[in-house]
Amino acid sequence: MTQMNVKTDDEILSENSMTASSPVTQEAPRPTFVTRGVDVFYGDKQALFGIDLDVQASGVTALIGPSGCGKSTFLRCMNRMNDTIDGCRISGQILLDGEDIYDDQVDVVHLRARVGIVFQKPNPFPKSIYDNVAYGPRIHGITSSKSELDDLVKHSLEKAGLWGEVADRLDEPGTGLSGGQQQRLCIARAIAVQPTVILMDEPCSALDPIATARIEDLMGELREQFTIVIVTHSMQQAARVSQRTAFFHLGELVEVGATADIFSNPVEQRTQDYITGRFG
Repeated sequence: MTQMNVKTDDEILSENSMTASSPVTQEAPRPTFVTRGVDVFYGDKQALFGIDLDVQASGVTALIGPSGCGKSTFLRCMNRMNDTIDGCRISGQILLDGEDIYDDQVDVVHLRARVGIVFQKPNPFPKSIYDNVAYGPRIHGITSSKSELDDLVKHSLEKAGLWGEVADRLDEPGTGLSGGQQQRLCIARAIAVQPTVILMDEPCSALDPIATARIEDLMGELREQFTIVIVTHSMQQAARVSQRTAFFHLGELVEVGATADIFSNPVEQRTQDYITGRFG
């Protein structure tokens, strides 16, 4: 088991502030996602109201807020998972690397390969560990030979911090792993199709503290290569893993900024009230 150094909240926020900030002389990186005026309706009920949010390339952006505030709804907009919900209507604009993901010409299957998602409850396929990771590359034609596929499976499992635990049992069912291992297998499955973005919807809520720490460490390793957006109810987790935080309340985006600023010096009173536990 990897030994973890325990840091104080102040140390974590200070580190995240330094990570999120850029010297004045450097040009800010182009956002991976840009959303403007995003409204979401489920039938006659409006769930999101005019969301304007830029998601920076690389790093981790945390979406926080009380239950039912719209953060998971917004997350599902980013890879069009809401398309599968009857009666759901979306207006506004969501750009991925400058392209409108809701354009009629967009291939949704390809989009969901570029924007992978890890759900609240681990959901490995009823296949072997190897086939769980190999499934996406096979259907998308990413590799051209068995040896290339083998290398990609190994690389993805290494990236997910799982290779050392499963290298000698790749033919065993993925469903036979522990909960934390299953979640890392799902992350390896997402990585294997070489995405730009990884969405995580409460990825640790079903895990014990040790497995949660492993997933959080993994996010810290992956954030340099991927843009990660995580929905979490845990403000402590948002402080530990993210560089930027967006606070949602009653379907509105109340405030977004560097994580250290959101938690130590929020601009909006509603953010302050939520952070200090006055509601939520």
